Amino acid sequence: MGDTAGSSADAGRRQPLVSPPEWLIRGLRPQPAPIPWAAVVRASIALAAPLAAGLAAGQPGYGALVAMGALSGVIGDTADAYRMRILNIAVPQCFGAVGVMIGTLVYGDGWTAVAVLTLVALVSGMISSIGAVASVSGLLLLLNSVVGAGLPMPGPWWKAPLLLSLGGLFVLVLALAGWPLRARAPERTAVAAAYRAAAELLAVAGTSAYDVRRQAVTASLNASYDLILARRAHYHGRSTSMVRLLAQLNVLVPLIEAAAAAHLHGRASRRPEIAAAVRDLADVVAAGRSDAVPDLALPEPEGPADRAMNAALRHAAAVVGHADSGHPDHHGTDDRLGRPAGLGVRARRAALTVLLSPASWRYGLRLALCIGLAQALVSVVSVPRSYWVALTVTFVLKPDFGSVFSRAVLRALGTAVGVVTAALVLGAVPRGWWDVPVMVVLAALIPAVSANGYAFQTAAITPVILLVSDQLNHLGSHLVLPRLFDSLIGCGITLAAGYLLWPESWHTRIGDRLATAVEESARYVECAFGGGSGAAPADGGASAAAPPGDHADRARMRRRLYRDLSVVRTEFQRALTEPPPTGKRAAAWWPLVVAAERIVDATTAARVRVDHGAGPPAPEEVREVTKQLRELARGLRASPTLVQVETRIEGDDEGVLAPLRQEVVAARDIASPQR
Repeated sequence: MGDTAGSSADAGRRQPLVSPPEWLIRGLRPQPAPIPWAAVVRASIALAAPLAAGLAAGQPGYGALVAMGALSGVIGDTADAYRMRILNIAVPQCFGAVGVMIGTLVYGDGWTAVAVLTLVALVSGMISSIGAVASVSGLLLLLNSVVGAGLPMPGPWWKAPLLLSLGGLFVLVLALAGWPLRARAPERTAVAAAYRAAAELLAVAGTSAYDVRRQAVTASLNASYDLILARRAHYHGRSTSMVRLLAQLNVLVPLIEAAAAAHLHGRASRRPEIAAAVRDLADVVAAGRSDAVPDLALPEPEGPADRAMNAALRHAAAVVGHADSGHPDHHGTDDRLGRPAGLGVRARRAALTVLLSPASWRYGLRLALCIGLAQALVSVVSVPRSYWVALTVTFVLKPDFGSVFSRAVLRALGTAVGVVTAALVLGAVPRGWWDVPVMVVLAALIPAVSANGYAFQTAAITPVILLVSDQLNHLGSHLVLPRLFDSLIGCGITLAAGYLLWPESWHTRIGDRLATAVEESARYVECAFGGGSGAAPADGGASAAAPPGDHADRARMRRRLYRDLSVVRTEFQRALTEPPPTGKRAAAWWPLVVAAERIVDATTAARVRVDHGAGPPAPEEVREVTKQLRELARGLRASPTLVQVETRIEGDDEGVLAPLRQEVVAARDIASPQR
């Protein structure tokens, strides 16, 4: 009896009285990411040098404004390709200069400033829906408007925009310093990284780690295609090296398709020589030398999946090692996503997106409401240097950056850590030249930890902003505690007016996206094997099934599907960081996202096997699979609760569609969270 009671007491002591919720732990868990050492060095120089120059010239305030502009450039310095760095840094800086000019013009005007900043917030929110560069541009437009309206700037009106722009220009010059020597290195590195990701995928074919590696391949391909195709419209037909990189990236697609077949059916294609050969090709691509391709010693194939792998690998080696592979149609390859539209066409599409998209208006109005409330609050209630409230709202209320709820919580925690750091610095380090080495260290932390998570980025940026602000208002450590209170007020406004008042239904946010991906999976099956509605015969009989699409159509559709599923996966990961019921529901639906990805893999593997000697499936079997997928999509749109559907799809257990049938049945068999 005593032993039992003692064991129970020990068990009770082992149970934590209060454990943080899982969504908070997930948000605070650092994401693994390499440290971008080049960006670390650039950040240290870009933020410390202006402070040193200002102190040397006897104008520390001017140096602080240049450093503030440099901070915006450092935050946007995330691209690898040099030309993309121009867009990512220069374009937002132009919007930031306009923003600080607007803010300066309404500084101290009370309710006029409230109205103007609310209008700026509406415009900022709406243009953020265009894309990544536009999102950062809208962010800087509003941020600098808030700073200009909240801090006294040196006159005349053009001086502050000029100094901020000089800071951004300084970051841009540092970011482009290696361009003459490494003009194509970022693009070549991205393509080589895609090859290495494919090698890691092949190394785990047939194991449980395959799904995780496939997601890494999808992310690497997305990044590589975005990088290469973004410049193809400009260089098409004029840059042999750029088009050659595109050809090398294109021939990786059949190799990844063959990997799906190897994962499910491969024998010889799972041997380590295959992955080693792809790693060798990655080294050749990274070096940019076509004469360094090693001779392939591939194992003897034992089935259609192995033959597909050998053919894809030899094809890739031929293109990588061919000196003339810069031609876009070399060996019959063409880009898998299509050439980007012209600049005018994209500009018109962006304008229509801003003006006609409900999502654009919804986010613009949310941001305008929160900024209006923040500015109205600090106009009524005396809050010293109250621009920080609206600043917090602007940073937190960015849905394209992640979950608003989790960002508000993480912002509060990150700001608390940053404020403690700033208090130690402002209290222990004398003002003056000691600010320069301190800024070298603090600035380096921004790119070093930003990729680990939003809380880490906030903790790194907060002391930098406070140190720069102290050069303008000279409040020292007395500025620290009010900034923490301002951040908490801003987070509260965002949660109340930007989150709770704008509930998004599960279908609008996730359910419809997943349903669309499942519908596209059904169309992909039809494109791979035929079975869609064809033209009706002249005698009035039943319409003939449409023939399968060609390889280019299948490749483009598969890439779009993986990209769409990647977006769905990202939205799920954001939802997982929110409290119940959203986080709980996302966790319950998560297996269905995995099932949808496996359905695409199984379809690809089946088509690859047919292309290399396996028998094609019966049309009835294809129609039943696509029917079940469309019924699943309709169910996802109709109900926020997953309902188990017991399904059996008849077909040859030894046929090429057997794994696909199993994946479709598994997707339909996912039980309701209520069970």
